Amino acid sequence: MVEIKTEGILLMKTELGFENEGVLNPAVIKEGDFVHIFYRAVRIGNYSSIGYCKLLGPTTIVERHDVPLIIPQYEYESQGVEDPRIVKIGDLYYLSYTAYDGMNALGAYAISTDLKKFEKQGIIVAKIQYEEFKHLAEVKGDVNEKYFTGHLFEIIIKRLNENIYMWDKNVVFFPRKINNKFYFLHRIRPGIQLVSVNSFQELTKEFWENYFLHFKENIVLDPKHNHEASYMGGGCPPIETEHGWLLIYHGVCDTPKGFVYSACAALLDLENPLKEIARLPNALFSPVYDWELHGVVNNVVFPTGTALFDDTLYVYYGAADQQIGCVSLSLSALVSELLLNVKKNAD
Repeated sequence: MVEIKTEGILLMKTELGFENEGVLNPAVIKEGDFVHIFYRAVRIGNYSSIGYCKLLGPTTIVERHDVPLIIPQYEYESQGVEDPRIVKIGDLYYLSYTAYDGMNALGAYAISTDLKKFEKQGIIVAKIQYEEFKHLAEVKGDVNEKYFTGHLFEIIIKRLNENIYMWDKNVVFFPRKINNKFYFLHRIRPGIQLVSVNSFQELTKEFWENYFLHFKENIVLDPKHNHEASYMGGGCPPIETEHGWLLIYHGVCDTPKGFVYSACAALLDLENPLKEIARLPNALFSPVYDWELHGVVNNVVFPTGTALFDDTLYVYYGAADQQIGCVSLSLSALVSELLLNVKKNAD
């Protein structure tokens, strides 16, 4: 078992108008001794922007803005910019987030050279309706049935509004190119999928039609264990280790008291991240404390960012959709634990 040390609550909501309902699900990037936090800030009425604070070391707050850094500007994100993640590839920072217009929730991204000004690049995932997705993904068969039964919300809403797209969230970039290609994770319930492109201009309607025709081949992880049985989604940007890409993601299971969100871990192949090397059979950590068990959404730990100090990995997460928590653990111990659970070829 990997020892998990609770660092407690890092950030709480304030009385400021843009974050008076909750702060959660932060994008995190370490630069020298500082850690930059770009967090989802929610005002009453579930309207999200992205706030900013800076840490010295893993947990000491030295700066926190009293206005949001990124706000909704376009129609496709008119009701919120949510759940950011961030990586640096070359000289550019890539911040992915969920754009919410009150009806559709789709992955989008922005770029920056200085972590101060971000230039939005728009939606990065497919704008596809459920029926079209189902038609394409069923062609080759042998796809988890949950992909075709887990979208009742979209089907019901579509009866009222023809402009509803299948929700595609949790876009997470890999922190470097692999074989000269950009790679990013995304999530169509219940699993986690992978996209690779030479350029984001390749993401055309034709690209996505072909992608969904071969949908099963693009699934990285599907639910396997009890703690992730309902669905799962990308969490923190993958961490490169000598044994593979460490992926800390969220897994969800339904219980008599409602859904429980846990942090989970897997190891993916360095050159072919579609290949799962190992996965923990149990959650890395789950809601335990009152501030994780009770909040805007109960029973939630939702990991979205990490910072590495020597061998100590700090994992930052949204807790009950109301505050931001942090745990720490040994990176080498986690990788060793994963290597004890290497996926057998017969799986």
